[in-house]
Amino acid sequence: RGPGSLPGALAECGSFQSSEEEEEEEAGPGPAAAAAAEQRREERLRRFRELHMKRYEACKLNSQEVVEEDKRLKLPPNWEAKKARLEWELQVQEKKKECAARGEDYERVKLLEISAEDAERWERKKKRKNPDLGFSDYAAAQLRQYQRLTRQIKPDLEQYEKLKEQYGEALYPTSDSLLHGSHVPSKEGVDRMPLLPSRIEKREKYSRRRPYNDDADIDYINERNAKFNQKAERFYGKYTAEIKQNLERGTAV
Repeated sequence: RGPGSLPGALAECGSFQSSEEEEEEEAGPGPAAAAAAEQRREERLRRFRELHMKRYEACKLNSQEVVEEDKRLKLPPNWEAKKARLEWELQVQEKKKECAARGEDYERVKLLEISAEDAERWERKKKRKNPDLGFSDYAAAQLRQYQRLTRQIKPDLEQYEKLKEQYGEALYPTSDSLLHGSHVPSKEGVDRMPLLPSRIEKREKYSRRRPYNDDADIDYINERNAKFNQKAERFYGKYTAEIKQNLERGTAV
């Protein structure tokens, strides 16, 4: 062919190449691409199954927690403390049985298991504890007062030994003893009574009710009116002092 036929040859060659590419695209992806796509699909399915199982497990745990919470709400308020107390008592009973089976003293075993730090902490707690729980009745108040006063007395051990040699077992009277009025305390023993003069002076000075003042002005008609005037004087007396003086002198405008 002559030179004029070259463009036609090139055109035929291009059309041939494009037809080959179309055939490859129609044939689909190769085996490697298909395997990679399948692997990605399996990975997505596996992750989806794991998420589904986690969701199912979370729903199951939530349901169990709701049931347990409902049970706790129906229990008494101090159920946890009672339960702990019962469990501790069961443990103590089991420990006592084990000690009895071995022929040991439970109290001794319990003390041996206590550490020095715990013992010191309990002793400090006992010292800090206030034995005075407040007023319950007059007998208990009198007993606390008696114990508070007698704690200040230092016993005379020499005199005690002499009395013990003199009376023997009769020093500790019982309901059948006839020692009433036979013992006369010594002057030294009476003087050792704790703070008796100071307590008498304190009682004389103490008064729950304020004493009545005869020289005070009478500006009330009854007890209730007197209380009201006292309150008014306490809050407004410094502002009304001049007005009150003018009224008393008769020079008020």
